[in-house]
Amino acid sequence: MKFKKLHRKHIPLLNSFFMSILMAFVMSGIVTWLNRGITLEFITHWLNAYARAWPIAFFTILLIRPA
Repeated sequence: MKFKKLHRKHIPLLNSFFMSILMAFVMSGIVTWLNRGITLEFITHWLNAYARAWPIAFFTILLIRPA
């Protein structure tokens, strides 16, 4: 199976996308843990926080990344 290569202009956008996923996932988990502790609802609260944090992280990275 032959895959097409990404055009160079799409690489920064894709990098920002994956970086924001990882950053929002880790940060929302840590902040949820610090604020609520490990409870039975931890995963629910974490995923809720992640769903709200990811778009903010993505657009922030797009705004502040080097050109």
